[in-house]
Formats: sequence, structure tokens, C-alpha cells
Amino acid sequence: MSRSLKIAVQMDPLSGIDINGDSTFALMLEAQARGYDLFVYQVQGLSLREGRVAGGARAERLTARARPVRVRRVAGDHAELGEERVIDLSAMDVILMRQDPPFDMAYISATHMLEHVHGIGPGKALVVNDPESVRNAPEKLLVTHFPDLMPPTLVTWDVLAIREFRAEWRDIIVKPLFGNGGAGVFRIREDDENLNSLLEMHFARSREPLMIQRYEPAVRRGDKRIILADGVPIGAINRVPAQGEARSNMHVGGRAVKVELSPRDREICEAIGPMLREKGLIFVGIDVIGDWLTEINVTSPTGLQEIDRFDDINSAGLIWDCILRRLDGGV
Repeated sequence: MSRSLKIAVQMDPLSGIDINGDSTFALMLEAQARGYDLFVYQVQGLSLREGRVAGGARAERLTARARPVRVRRVAGDHAELGEERVIDLSAMDVILMRQDPPFDMAYISATHMLEHVHGIGPGKALVVNDPESVRNAPEKLLVTHFPDLMPPTLVTWDVLAIREFRAEWRDIIVKPLFGNGGAGVFRIREDDENLNSLLEMHFARSREPLMIQRYEPAVRRGDKRIILADGVPIGAINRVPAQGEARSNMHVGGRAVKVELSPRDREICEAIGPMLREKGLIFVGIDVIGDWLTEINVTSPTGLQEIDRFDDINSAGLIWDCILRRLDGGV
């Protein structure tokens, strides 16, 4: 008999997802197949209340305006939503934090709020991924704790330092530190006259630093997305850039192809796996170009459905197995 669990999914509007590519949808389908009760809400429906209400009773601390949902793989009719209700998130067994970045103050605020209920046991819900660890592990900064695995990288506001970095490496990638999906990523060659204008434009509208990395020609053969479940690799896809495009993200035309894990890929996973497990980062996607780790994605990683099609596995099932082990006290 299936174990009975209540699952709340914090995500962007369910109506707009790609049912054949969305990893959250895959996790929801698997949860439903296991007999779990599903609720869905958007981050704007979160409310944190402290102190006592009229009459002296203590208020429920963290609630969400949520709707029960049943999902199915039917294009245009993939979700059956129930009536909206306010749910006590501490009464859930698991909360999946799956809204897309940008990793801004709204995102950070949600992690602070979810911390009030995160845990295992009465009055707690296991938040996946751990909200404190997500907050403390911005995807393009977490990777800098593994310098031996990275290509040459610079994170700075210093325009002169950026110019010196390009003079050293001649061909560079410039990207916003808290962006996603390839948005705002530029390849700047040695003779490109647009660097100063790009920096002026970025710093005129943003107080955030930029990440600068050496351009890796191996990206023409693909940017490998490796999925780890509780620190263990379960599969990978290779995202090959479109012709004339420096970015390999599927949002901008990258093509997913089947790929095997190389010895270097496994070395990278073995190096970072213990840290991911320790920090409660159960569902993680890392990006590897050639021999180099470029990002550790912990907010809302994707790739499950593509891996399943190439490798004939149930990657969402493997992730739920890890979540169940956590609920049962495993680490």
C-alpha cells in the first residue's frame, strides 16, 4: 500500500508549463502515482504570522493560498485544480520549492519564511531543497568553493579587473550573477569593442556584480547537465548550442542529446556530493563544460524528463526515494 503524504508545491503558474519538459511536472506525476496528496501554490500566496490572535491562541505560523491538484499528461488539459483554500504549511509532509529564479530579494524572502516550518517531525515539513542552504548557495557562487574544478573565473564590480581578465584570457563569457536560462549571457572576444558599453549598461541598472569566465571552446560540443539526487549522479544530458549561439540553454535553442558520464564528471560529482548531502540539497543540477564545473543549480533545476527519455529511467522516482529516506531519518 502506498504511503500517504501531503505535498505542497511552490511554483510558477501551472498553466504555463511544458508538460514534456518540466521537471516539476515530472515530480508531481510521480508523487501522484505514489498516492500522495498534491497542493499547488505561488510564492505570492505565502503568509507568515507571528504573535497571538484574538482570544490568546497562537496563530498558524506559515500559510499559503493553495489549491489541491491532480495532474495528467494531456496537452492543454494537464491539471485539474480544486477550490482555493488556505493551508497550514506545517501540516504538509514535504514542500517542493520549485519557482524559477531570478534569485532576488523576493526569492530570498521566501526562503526565510519557509525556514519557520522546515524540518522533520510534528509541526514541520521537509522543504526540498533546504531553504537556508538555497539562500546561502547562489548557483554561480556555490561553485567558487571548488576552485580546482572550475575554469578561470572572476566575480566583481570592478570594471578595470574585468578588462584585465579579458586581456589575460582574450575570449570570455560575461553573465549576470543571479540570472537564469541563459538570459544576459554574452561572449566577448579579444577584439570585441562592446565590452565597455555592456558593462556600462549592466551597472547602470543593477547593483549586482558580474561573473566573468574564460570561454571554453568545448561548449560547441555541448554543456552537460548532470542531475544529482542527494549528492549522487543519476543521469545527464548534453545541451548543444544552436548554430551561431554561444549559449547552450534549452530556453534559447539548445538541443538535448544523450550522453554518458565521463570519469571527470564522476570525479566532480564525488567532490561535491558530500557537501550537497550535508546541506540538504536533494535535487541539484550541475553544469559541466569539457572538464570544468561551471554552475551548481539548486533553486529549480531541470532535465529530468530528457534524462528519462534517453536513459529509460524514472529520475523523479529516484528523487522521491531520496526524500523518503530523509523523512525516515536517513542522511
